[in-house]
Amino acid sequence: MATAILVVPTEQRVGLTTVALGLVHALDREGIPVGFCKPISQPHASDTGPERSTRLARIVTSINPPEPILVAEAESLLGHDKENVLLEEIISRYEQAAQNASVVIVEGLVDTEEQPYGTHLNAKMAQGLDAKIIIVAAPGRDTPRQVADTVEVVAQAYGGIRHERMLGCILNLLDAPVDPTGHIRFDFSRAENGYNPDHETQIIKECKRRWPETFKLVGCIPWQRELIAPRVGDIMQMIGAQILNEGQLNRRVTHVALGAPTLLNLCQELRAGAMMIIPGDRDDLLLAVCMAAMSGTQVAGILLTGGFKPDPRVWKLCGPALDTGLPVLTINYSTLQSVLYLPYMNLEVPLDDRDRILQAVEAVASHTTLDWQPLLTNLEERRLSPPAFRHMLVDRAHRANKRIVLPEGNEPRTIEAAIICHQRGIARCVLLGDAGRMRRLSARRGMVIPPEIEIIDPTQIHPRYIEAMVELRGDKGLNAGLAEEQLHDPVVLGTMMLQLGEVDGLVSGAVHTTANTIRPALQLIKTAPGVHLVSSIFFMCLPEQVLVYGDCAINIEPTPEELADIAIQSAESAQAFGITPRVAMLSYSTGTSGSGSDVDKVKNATRIARERRPDLLIDGPLQYDAAAIKDVAQSKAPDSRVAGRATVFVFPDLNTGNTTYKAVQRSADVISIGPMLQGLRKPVNDLSRGALVEDIVFTIALTAIQAEQAKAREQGQG
Repeated sequence: MATAILVVPTEQRVGLTTVALGLVHALDREGIPVGFCKPISQPHASDTGPERSTRLARIVTSINPPEPILVAEAESLLGHDKENVLLEEIISRYEQAAQNASVVIVEGLVDTEEQPYGTHLNAKMAQGLDAKIIIVAAPGRDTPRQVADTVEVVAQAYGGIRHERMLGCILNLLDAPVDPTGHIRFDFSRAENGYNPDHETQIIKECKRRWPETFKLVGCIPWQRELIAPRVGDIMQMIGAQILNEGQLNRRVTHVALGAPTLLNLCQELRAGAMMIIPGDRDDLLLAVCMAAMSGTQVAGILLTGGFKPDPRVWKLCGPALDTGLPVLTINYSTLQSVLYLPYMNLEVPLDDRDRILQAVEAVASHTTLDWQPLLTNLEERRLSPPAFRHMLVDRAHRANKRIVLPEGNEPRTIEAAIICHQRGIARCVLLGDAGRMRRLSARRGMVIPPEIEIIDPTQIHPRYIEAMVELRGDKGLNAGLAEEQLHDPVVLGTMMLQLGEVDGLVSGAVHTTANTIRPALQLIKTAPGVHLVSSIFFMCLPEQVLVYGDCAINIEPTPEELADIAIQSAESAQAFGITPRVAMLSYSTGTSGSGSDVDKVKNATRIARERRPDLLIDGPLQYDAAAIKDVAQSKAPDSRVAGRATVFVFPDLNTGNTTYKAVQRSADVISIGPMLQGLRKPVNDLSRGALVEDIVFTIALTAIQAEQAKAREQGQG
């Protein structure tokens, strides 16, 4: 399992892509398998080609990053309140990048006027990927205090510099030239490289004084003129100039010089790397630049303004200079208008400028120092975030390709969930109900039931169901007449379809009670071999982690033996769905701090569960805060391997469990998926009657995965 490192900016124009690819290069030099991902494209206003970051990664590395989500698609999902779907798509891109990688560098978004949601989505991505974060700033010549203040303010969006996911920051473009307002200048002025080692030392000292040891100054990359120098051809394309003499369009422009009023003043600007902007009718200045080129000064190029072209006789005199490779361009704008273009030019590295990006990436890698090894250890302990969990459910359900029966086919939410499952390939749903009514209900919601979704009328009961049900329940006094009567209940009919292997799982409860859903399953499906208890769990999708709660729906007052069964079943379910099980047996006291029959029950249940499954991490009794919060655990249960890190919470009774799950769900606005039933021979799952369409969709996905697991167990036993 790879570690994600999300690289986020403090503002625009910090060189985010260059830093991200520099980190890729630094990891590659260490021999660490590395991936790269730009989850959402964010093109510059002047971009017309393919997404820049992903293409550059393919050019300067050997990796093949996934294609990003188009920004228009991302905005459409956000606009339709489908942020969860967007995050699942981001997870999908990340997992493609993480194949065969130990670390994946994820390039975040930049807040702009057009896309002001960058920081918000970065924070969501950090949670969804359980990513470490590196902040990238471009301080220019800011004071050490200003640098530290800026980084600390930006870090607040991600929990602050002391949050466990914060790695540190990288200062890029250090000592870059700035304008009078203090912002980094991109106007190709004649400023020299102004790197000041004392400035860097002062910043390091200030950051070390203010920041905790866990948040480090990962790198300081000094501003270098050569690394922002575009080619003449790049400027030509950006400003729409025409060629008078092509020459060497790959010459680097390190600064821009304006044609001076006098020839003498112009001579002061004639130097290597200069792009000379002069009026097209100043033949004297044109000839002066040409003479400099003939004498060995490699001027980058000439831009003639005003739409004027040199007189042919003057142009002929320029011939020897043009033969040296001097590019000459022309533009219809005046000199003033041409100069006004410069601050708005896109100085990001063009896709075909491999030399420049390689130099920039190498500069970042050589000025970055970070101990990567801690990031490569204990990877199995990574939190499974809600978006990652949902993506995993959809992906595994899609691969399972199971047939799931939905007895509540006349219920609008169920119909919509079935349509979504069909569209996303989650499962092949079978709706029980009146086909005409279903189509009318779906039409009112602006939906159409695809013909591939099977609809069965539960009033038309095939004799085989009656015969099979009598065979199963005949010893309980069930005859054909009673069986036919019971089968008019769509939940009973769906359960018989599952028993006969016509479907792989059943989901109900949007309008039926838990008892209505579970009773037929207990009577007809029965428990799996070796299982004596049916219990339930909820997957609680907290903002940063998915936790397992059990049992919150079935067993009212479990005995110690039953509570141990619930703990073991819940741990196995957690593990089956990608959550590392660390089981907390909950009580109103921790360890030996309390006494009483309720505490004794939890103590005995913990002992029994450990004896039955010594391979599992199970501890109790633990109070909820001691089980969930590291700081509390250190004082209440310092020697526990579960306290403060629990992922599976086993409640002592139904009263406590159901109350707690609903309190967390409603008060913290947490999505809960379930209840998922454990212990049945074939999967049947219940819904809350207040379930949202999204809840039903993911419960169907859970059921499909359970069906695949049941099939694997059956084959293993066979």
